[in-house]
Amino acid sequence: MAVPKGKISKARGRKRRAHWKATAPTIVKCPRCQQMMLAHRVCKHCGYYDGKQIINMEEAADKE
Repeated sequence: MAVPKGKISKARGRKRRAHWKATAPTIVKCPRCQQMMLAHRVCKHCGYYDGKQIINMEEAADKE
């Protein structure tokens, strides 16, 4: 079994973990409908991504 050779000081351990922080998701305006959406994903409101229709929102609403 792997065992550390010596004690890791509190400062050294905390220094290593100092960069573990949560980041807010990147939110941008949809160029088509101007609603806020997650970057690099299909817009939940209009169903477009990169200028192309990916999801037909009328059909998606009928399924639900």
